[in-house]
Amino acid sequence: MRVVVLMGGRSAEREISLRSGRAILKALEELGHEVFPLDLTDDLCQKLVEIRPDKVFIALHGTYGEDGRVQGLLDVLRIPYVGSGVLGSALAMDKDMTKKVLSFHHIKTPRWKVIRSEKDDIHWEGYPAVVKPADQGSSVGLYIVNSPEEAKEAVKNCLQFSRKVMIEEFIDGVDITVGILGEEALPPIEIRPVKGVYDYESKYTKGLTEYVFLEDESLVRKLQDMALEVHRALELKDLSRIDFRLSRDSVPYVLEVNTIPGMTDLSLFPMACRKAGIEFKVLLNMLLYLK
Repeated sequence: MRVVVLMGGRSAEREISLRSGRAILKALEELGHEVFPLDLTDDLCQKLVEIRPDKVFIALHGTYGEDGRVQGLLDVLRIPYVGSGVLGSALAMDKDMTKKVLSFHHIKTPRWKVIRSEKDDIHWEGYPAVVKPADQGSSVGLYIVNSPEEAKEAVKNCLQFSRKVMIEEFIDGVDITVGILGEEALPPIEIRPVKGVYDYESKYTKGLTEYVFLEDESLVRKLQDMALEVHRALELKDLSRIDFRLSRDSVPYVLEVNTIPGMTDLSLFPMACRKAGIEFKVLLNMLLYLK
């Protein structure tokens, strides 16, 4: 199969995208596919037309990759690709819109407020709270704040990354993620960052986070069912990863949804696949041939 791997891009997650893309390239080449790595350059459209791939594997994270824009380009060119379409990608990329859809479907998510300018009222009841851009991944610009003053400063910093910033209820508990492959939920993983916050550094530095697969079968089924419900509510396709916060009284809250999970050596999605007996090369082949 002729496969283009889109990697790099223009977002704050460029380096992670390149790491994911290189891992995908290597595995696909070893599987015997004819593979073409492409970045998000001004002549991308021309290159895609010249190559005419059978499928595009999108390894772009963040803006222009996960937000539906490159998916729209591929739709116009009539080139098939792995992953969700324009609508699902756009909805899942915008955490505010994701929460609105989840709330409509009565799926628990922490209460939140949107800030679009430093002039907006950032009054918030209850600290600590979370401040983060509404449309960035990999915990870019994530702050845990303990006072109105800290919240104001965090909002100011986040507005450098995004035109829309969220103040969100802090749920005291543990982080858990559940991957979806096709229409099947993968084994849930509890995330235990050494320094307490699962930020960018914790995600991509070896040894800073411990990953533990859940053993409570009742909780596993509950989280998997909830993850599938989220995947379907947002009209996602092929793969996704749903991030939860499990409160101290065992209530799961959906934090956000990733439509293009990382594929690096520390990434959670391939880790969950391995637990389910699906090795990396098999995973990539499955994704290429999903309808």
